[in-house]
Amino acid sequence: MLTLLAVFTLASLLLPLLVAWIGPRAFAVAALVPTAAFVHAVMLTPQVLDADVGEGPVPFESVSWIPQLGLSLSMRMDVLGWVLTLIVTGVGALVLLYCRWYFRGSKGGLGQFAAVLLAFAGAMYGLVLTDDLVLLVMFWEITSILSYLLIGHYHRRGTSRRAALQALLVTTLGGLAMFVGVILLVVDVGTTSMAEILHAAPTGPVVDAAVVLLLVGALSKSAIFPFHFWLPGAMAAPTPVSAYLHAAAMVKAGIYLIARFAPVFALSAPWRPIAIGLGVITMLIGGFQALRETDLKRILAFGTVSQLGFFTVVLGYGTPDAALAGLALVVGHALFKSALFLIVGVIDRQLSTRDITELSGVGRQAPVMATASFIAVGSMMGIPPTIGFVAKESTLAALFDEALRGSPWGIVAFVGVVLGSILTAAYGARFLWGAFWRKKAPEGGYMPDTEWPDPPFGFLVAPVVLAGASLVVGIGAPMVDLVFAEYAVTAQAPGFDGEVLSPGHLALWHGFAPALFLSLGAVVLGLGLFVLTIRKGWDAGPRLLRFTAQDVYYVVMRGIDRLSVLTTGLTQRGSLPVYVGTIFIVVVGAELTALIAGDTARAQLSAWHTPIQLVVAPIMIVAGIVAVRARKRYTGVVLVSVTGLGMVVLFATSGAPDLALTQILVETVTLVTFALVLRRLPAQMGEHNASVGRLPRAVLGAAVGLTMALVAVLATSARVAEPISEAFPELAYQYGHGKNVVNVALVDLRGWDTMGELSVLVLAATGVASLVFVTHRADRLSSISALPDSSTQGKGRGRRLGRRRPLVETTDGLRFQTAENKGAQRAWLVGGTQMKPENRSILLEVIVRILFHTIIVVSIFLLFAGHNAPGGGFAGGLVAGMALVMRYIAGGRWELGAASPTDAGRLLGAGLILAVGTAVIPLLFGLPPLASTFWEAEIPVIGHIEFVTSTIFDIGVYLVVIGLVLDVLRSLGAEVDRQTQELRARGVSV
Repeated sequence: MLTLLAVFTLASLLLPLLVAWIGPRAFAVAALVPTAAFVHAVMLTPQVLDADVGEGPVPFESVSWIPQLGLSLSMRMDVLGWVLTLIVTGVGALVLLYCRWYFRGSKGGLGQFAAVLLAFAGAMYGLVLTDDLVLLVMFWEITSILSYLLIGHYHRRGTSRRAALQALLVTTLGGLAMFVGVILLVVDVGTTSMAEILHAAPTGPVVDAAVVLLLVGALSKSAIFPFHFWLPGAMAAPTPVSAYLHAAAMVKAGIYLIARFAPVFALSAPWRPIAIGLGVITMLIGGFQALRETDLKRILAFGTVSQLGFFTVVLGYGTPDAALAGLALVVGHALFKSALFLIVGVIDRQLSTRDITELSGVGRQAPVMATASFIAVGSMMGIPPTIGFVAKESTLAALFDEALRGSPWGIVAFVGVVLGSILTAAYGARFLWGAFWRKKAPEGGYMPDTEWPDPPFGFLVAPVVLAGASLVVGIGAPMVDLVFAEYAVTAQAPGFDGEVLSPGHLALWHGFAPALFLSLGAVVLGLGLFVLTIRKGWDAGPRLLRFTAQDVYYVVMRGIDRLSVLTTGLTQRGSLPVYVGTIFIVVVGAELTALIAGDTARAQLSAWHTPIQLVVAPIMIVAGIVAVRARKRYTGVVLVSVTGLGMVVLFATSGAPDLALTQILVETVTLVTFALVLRRLPAQMGEHNASVGRLPRAVLGAAVGLTMALVAVLATSARVAEPISEAFPELAYQYGHGKNVVNVALVDLRGWDTMGELSVLVLAATGVASLVFVTHRADRLSSISALPDSSTQGKGRGRRLGRRRPLVETTDGLRFQTAENKGAQRAWLVGGTQMKPENRSILLEVIVRILFHTIIVVSIFLLFAGHNAPGGGFAGGLVAGMALVMRYIAGGRWELGAASPTDAGRLLGAGLILAVGTAVIPLLFGLPPLASTFWEAEIPVIGHIEFVTSTIFDIGVYLVVIGLVLDVLRSLGAEVDRQTQELRARGVSV
């Protein structure tokens, strides 16, 4: 089972590549994965049945995941899990096969859709089989996220985006409430195993609170009132999504949770009032609204809402008879409702409409599809010999007996189910009439038959198989009874004061019992109700309720939007000094409060550690004071950099060459970045908006400086234990196989911190680029460097600079070297001639041409030498970035385009993938994440060499840093240059 779960994951990752290769036919290949899971579950049938009667162990697999928390990847297949597995995998395989024809001719986003749909099937597979309650919550939320992506597949449509967000918000809200309930239950019982929790059968007020929260999660997931409104809106999704998620899979998750916990908690105080009360309300609301819809999918959607209320009542009742009938209802609904959704998909694809007012006479033209629909709707109504009839008759019998015993909730459940069955028959008849009947025109006579193009044979396979299965399972009711009874006998809630009852039996014929007449009577009354709605026009009247749950949702969302606008208007006033000032005031207040309240009034100060501090510190202080008084922006930036360079000297004289190297490189890159930004700002500070409140600013700045100095002094003086850093040299060599403590700490001992910092760098680079590249994120630096070749001039084509032949400077500008211009002067830099003469320096071009490759080699040396000597991926990446800075300064954006061989985003992504891969791969060998190993060898001439796997992590750091510098240069440099050039071309002064 765990292997199959891994196969689902791996196959969903590879599926986009397969879709790009063979198109929609990849869905047929993807269907093999759930088919394999279905076959595996069928093969385990004897073991599952033997285990439930005590003749063998339950199929169970477990792998320790987080032992400190007692969490494990555990899978357990009892009868309930087995039944839901067959539904999830069997229907899932047929729906994926159906997608092969449904998406024929479609292209956009198909690979992602296929991957997400298969991943959803895998998540549902894990959800119904996991025995760990915390892991169930994880699968629960994964299905919510994946369903959001599936419902919003047509992301260019506003209705799809709104429906997806609505479904995500509602189900996630319920999931969060359920998670709190899970924590309460786990803490109370002391285990995360559902089997152990149910065996313990805990009681008490904490358990009751947990039960209520669990029900909130289940009801929101299964679209039970007041959460029912998200399901009809989700019909904006492609029809295969509706057939799978909203008939057989996602909405069954909540029903599964109710079925799992009802045998133990059904008699707890809050259970039946919530499950039965809200279930009956949902059943009636959904049934009434289905009779008023004209869209075939929405008829089925509200019918599904009604049916889900039906299941909640029956399975939530918690008796053996109800459990037996409820499980049969779930199976029947998965078969007939998914078949009907798929049939609607065929109609929609063939006719481009689902409106019943536009369809007429389709049934006579599509007899196979109409027959499958009649069978499926017959099962939904409860007409023999379908599984729907068997399940409904057993349900009525179970609840009728409870009502006769005088159970108040039994009476409510019985009356609600009877009324719901009548409505089911009515909207079932409405579906058949709307999809296949000949209809009368408003002016009299019959409407012309809708022209029906026959669909491909494969398009009808899935719905026909599902409809046929409704008949087969119904006829095989005695065999189904043998299996389902193993679950039903467990559904006797603790605390029941009567004798332990055996469940009834599923059969096509129980004799002339009251349940038979109730079932048939509900069908007859439902058909009569349908006729009345058509003749009296009740289906076209105004809405029954002026205010619905959907309206409540929109009111709440509008309220949140308005509150956010109000909050933003009060706090985000567009003043950077206000924002920074607020942050600094909070920092000063919080730190001083902590220092005053805590026992930290100890200080150990030394006048200096090295004599060089007496020289450097005053220079840094003077530079800081002068920077505050500077009137020119660039002067201020340079003076601030003096403090950074002072730190370089302090690091270098304190035995930290690695930090000194990194600091000087960071200062240089920062200075370049500031210089690029300052080009678009006034040279003088306060030129347009003079600074105000100088005295409060000075006071606040001094307070921040003094507070941080005080924190540094007291924090370093408060140490009472030996610092862990004293063990770093030994740890670095013993565990990291390196002598450079700083580098080994970054890529090995503190690798997780570094990985987080890499993520921050990637986000920073993306943020900077997003501020400049307003309309797109594509890196087009390489393409803008193309020059017309003399052989193709005038044809609109070009070649990448410097890729094919040398470039020479001619009277016509920069050209590739040919026989005619062979004696012309070779260009030092390919982008130099694109710059204005007054901005060009031949001397700088020569220097950059000579030094660039040397600097790149030095950066690579620092990368690989950094494990045992000063350097490392960060320093090496900054050196390589400085080489790119030189190319840009010497040749402008054209030269930067020629110097950057690939997109900056690719470098960032590749670096992060290498770092994450280095962390994850050790897990495959049973080692902790980021565990490293090394190889050593003796090579002739070269001598002894060592290679540590953490070097791969360092290479990832190297690529991320280069990508960051390149992203800054191409956005704040090249793109700003381009925008400036465009503005000047339009006559705008910049």
